[in-house]
Amino acid sequence: MKVIQHLEEAKRTLFSIEILPPLKGDNIQEIYTTMNELIQFEPAFVDVTYHREEYVFRDAGNGLLKKHTVRKRPGTVGICAALSNKYQIDTIPHIICGGFSKQDTEDALIDLHFLGIDNVLLLRGDAIKSEGRFVPEPDGNRYAKELVQQVVNMNNGKYLDPDLSNVQHTNFCIGVAGYPEKHFESPNQQMDLSYLKQKVDAGAEYIVTQMFFDNKKYFSFVEACRTAGITVPIIPGLKPLSTLSQLNILPHHFHIDIPQELTEQVLRAKSKEEIQEIGIAWCIEQSKELKAAGVPCLHYYTMGKVKAISAIASCVF
Repeated sequence: MKVIQHLEEAKRTLFSIEILPPLKGDNIQEIYTTMNELIQFEPAFVDVTYHREEYVFRDAGNGLLKKHTVRKRPGTVGICAALSNKYQIDTIPHIICGGFSKQDTEDALIDLHFLGIDNVLLLRGDAIKSEGRFVPEPDGNRYAKELVQQVVNMNNGKYLDPDLSNVQHTNFCIGVAGYPEKHFESPNQQMDLSYLKQKVDAGAEYIVTQMFFDNKKYFSFVEACRTAGITVPIIPGLKPLSTLSQLNILPHHFHIDIPQELTEQVLRAKSKEEIQEIGIAWCIEQSKELKAAGVPCLHYYTMGKVKAISAIASCVF
């Protein structure tokens, strides 16, 4: 079932999760462990992230360094197929611009179509760590909006090769990302909203937000979206804070604010376990307030912290 159908037919706030593929060399069992723990809360769908390549330099043995391309967390499509088959659940692979030509993207979407996967979350993706800014592949999509347009074209039976005949129309439901605290590359919130509206106007059917720790940021974001003419469902994305170091790491990597009250609670904590309890309690209160406000779905970024998400879900759903 498409995400938009889940949202339209639901009579309550839905529960959904995002999971990371295991590190290369690990097996899928850790994913099954996560699902076995969380399936009791009846997740409507599961997002599976995609991680692009990185460049590393290794000793070539002659005093020189040789550049190697590595992908630390492969397996997005395989995990989606495996979860769909094992748990009879709708899965959503992340599709990014970085590392893909338009032809690569088309081929990946054809594979997903053949597998019966009809939801995708479309993202530009981050720059390679060794590069200062995002650089698209030659003949690749530069922005998520262009990626949305390519998927919409395939849904309409328009492929890259104009000479194809009797082509199959794909049937993807398209999600995109939204940023309650602004994407870090946007000059201001208003421009960021205009970019988001372009993605929706191009064919995106729902929005999932970046994580946030202050619900006021989400409510203000939704209001600004509606004022800008963005009418699609906006799903809040949540993550429980779990370590002291995240007070610095999360703002640095995700360009978000940690509320002063939460910061002070974490700084007063006497142990790692107490910090985890604080993070869970904060996320529970966030979730309850958002649920009471009638949000369509609560989407949790698990990041390997399945016990924390289970504790939250048991109090909210």
